[in-house]
Amino acid sequence: MATSKRGLNVLVQVCSIIAAFALTNIAASADNQYPSKAVRIVVSFAAGGPTDTVARVIGAKLGDMLGQQFFVENRTGAGGNIGADMAAKSPPDGYTLLMATVSTHAINPGLYSKMPYDPVRDFVPVAQVGVTPILLGVHPSVPAKDVSSLIALVRENPGKYTYGSSGLGSILHLCGEQFKALAGGLQITHVPYRGSAPMMGDLVGGQISMAFDATPTAMPQAQTGAIRALGAGTAERMRAMPELATLSEQGLKGFDCYTWNAILAPAGTPPAIVDKLAAAIIKALEDPVVFRRLQEAGVDPTPGRGPKETADFIKAELAKWAPIIKASGAQVTN
Repeated sequence: MATSKRGLNVLVQVCSIIAAFALTNIAASADNQYPSKAVRIVVSFAAGGPTDTVARVIGAKLGDMLGQQFFVENRTGAGGNIGADMAAKSPPDGYTLLMATVSTHAINPGLYSKMPYDPVRDFVPVAQVGVTPILLGVHPSVPAKDVSSLIALVRENPGKYTYGSSGLGSILHLCGEQFKALAGGLQITHVPYRGSAPMMGDLVGGQISMAFDATPTAMPQAQTGAIRALGAGTAERMRAMPELATLSEQGLKGFDCYTWNAILAPAGTPPAIVDKLAAAIIKALEDPVVFRRLQEAGVDPTPGRGPKETADFIKAELAKWAPIIKASGAQVTN
């Protein structure tokens, strides 16, 4: 009886090993066959905006490369939190991805009193796609031709000038606060709007004095003379406007303000799928057509940044923006 029982135990162990081996092979096979159906890219902002454009350009190229459709689903609200949370809670099988932004993974964690997801623990980085530069523009009536003359003008007239943003706690608001701080504590009144489009309309109309804005909306206005571009917000000069000196070059050392996009997957997504996607995205960004289309949308592509580089970048962005948000006093209670 004891011998029979031992034999049964051995049989159960053998069957368990065989089952585990079979499941491992099935999982490996599924990873190798990825993608076998359409892949969803969640965009936390409205269709037609910069993030949506980036997702559609990259998604179309990935579809061509990997043989399955990569489609965009816009889930807006709560500054990007709704879409990001939906992606974080999706099955970690590679069929739901998030086009993350500076808002969803650097600003909102310090801005919102309660976050529905953890920007680091709930995602696995796949690849960074690009950076969208921001420039400082003033209304033509403002008698400043560069950043140093603007700073001098504001110091001589504390409280007289205003700057607009796309909303309280937005990246454009924080760019303004960073500018004020690095310039020694300027007194400029913040005027928040519901988006960058109405803000730019008022800047062109002269209702506000100045604003930081992303190149897709600011550059055309600067090129037509509707606003005067005083400096690029990025650490390096913009590819689209190489003649425009950066704020850092003009005396504000360390000023570096921009938006960005990176593709992330839900935590637990198999490494083989993450690596396959990362390799495809990096290759897509090396395509001259994709590169040019992103540049035309005002985005500076960032090829060669895979999972590790993207993870390090997001952690650095969280550390960078936390003290700026705190200093601004902006907070959303939810």
